[in-house]
Amino acid sequence: MTFEFNYISSLLLAGTLTGGLATVGLLLRALWRRTPADALLALLVALPTLKVAERMLYYGGWANGHAGHARWLAYFPWYVGLALGPSYYLYFRSLTNQDFRWRPLLKHLLPGLLQIGLAAAAALYDLLWLGSPLPGTSGPAATLLARINNPLLTLLGYASLLGYSLYMLAEYRRYYRYLDDNFSNPERLRFAGLRQLLVLQLLGLGLGVGFTLLSATFNYGTKEGWIAFALRGLLIYGLLAVGLEANYAAATSPLRFELDAPPEPVRGLPTALEPPPTAPSQPAALPLTLLATEASAAEPETAANTRPPEPPVAELPPDLLPYRAKLLHLMAEQRPWLEPELNLAELAHRLALHPVQLSKVINTGCGQSFSDFVNTYRVAEARRKLADPAFEHYSLMGVALESGFSSKSTFNRVFKKLVGTAPSEVVRPKL
Repeated sequence: MTFEFNYISSLLLAGTLTGGLATVGLLLRALWRRTPADALLALLVALPTLKVAERMLYYGGWANGHAGHARWLAYFPWYVGLALGPSYYLYFRSLTNQDFRWRPLLKHLLPGLLQIGLAAAAALYDLLWLGSPLPGTSGPAATLLARINNPLLTLLGYASLLGYSLYMLAEYRRYYRYLDDNFSNPERLRFAGLRQLLVLQLLGLGLGVGFTLLSATFNYGTKEGWIAFALRGLLIYGLLAVGLEANYAAATSPLRFELDAPPEPVRGLPTALEPPPTAPSQPAALPLTLLATEASAAEPETAANTRPPEPPVAELPPDLLPYRAKLLHLMAEQRPWLEPELNLAELAHRLALHPVQLSKVINTGCGQSFSDFVNTYRVAEARRKLADPAFEHYSLMGVALESGFSSKSTFNRVFKKLVGTAPSEVVRPKL
């Protein structure tokens, strides 16, 4: 019998088929749409799929059916651990920057390519130079490669994954700040699922290190380790669920996050900016007072107890003061905050101002991130609607959408952050 279907091989077969079909589909979509994120997600899915496939063939007795089958198991690069950490890193880069380019970053994949090259060199030496058939299931080059791979290259792969993972988890903090400074509704762009998968991958790494050390120290049998490969099969499903959602969010958003990049220089702006002709004589006020006073007639105690503090406003350079006034005037008159996907670049375009300069106006002149600045207006509008009997028939989701929020979860989180209570705790007046 070439392949034996038992409870272990059948379980691993499901993960192998899913991962294989998904890898091919993602590669075809990457070629058709020229999307690096799809290609890198295909690589991330392919790496655990290959290892699960190798164990599936082993537990199915495939190597016992034909001598050629055994050679496949001996020479094929089933596990390319040195490519796993770089693949996560490049995938993170491709998601968070639409200007992602392959060429300057391909060096990160060189260790993985070297690992594949060693397997190819061993096969060429044993099968072509020494000739076939070979004694046993593999030749001297494959035997040497197996000693190098296990545990040396395996542990190097774990170390590489650990290093890249810790670096990316640290960069997530910078990325979150970037989102808050550039997007008013950044929830779907946080890629929290990918971050959680990375943490799970690190936990799996610990299990893998433990099993490798047991195998090297006590000659631990491979039959006892099938559960670890079943968990890798589950990781394939997790990667697909999280990755496909992340790819769609990244493709539909103008993300330009750069790792370790210096602040973007401002070009094309004079050193001294003249006051804009449309700037009002008196700067418009931030809606922070609205958060404390709107709806106070309907809920005086709640409004008084949840009044947020006025944020400190640092001194702006004189040349930026007119633009703070123009910004507040635009927010009050045109109400762009009602657009759920409003971002810093779009608002800067309306003000004829560079995004870096607008960010400085908001951060320094208003004492807030872009996200909090825009959401302050939205929360003030939501409180006005919650206090208006004319909106009694609106659900909380309806109030959120009418105030510029894109989801109820974001509305609840932001409302609680800025006001101190949940929207559901607000006492709404009736007609």
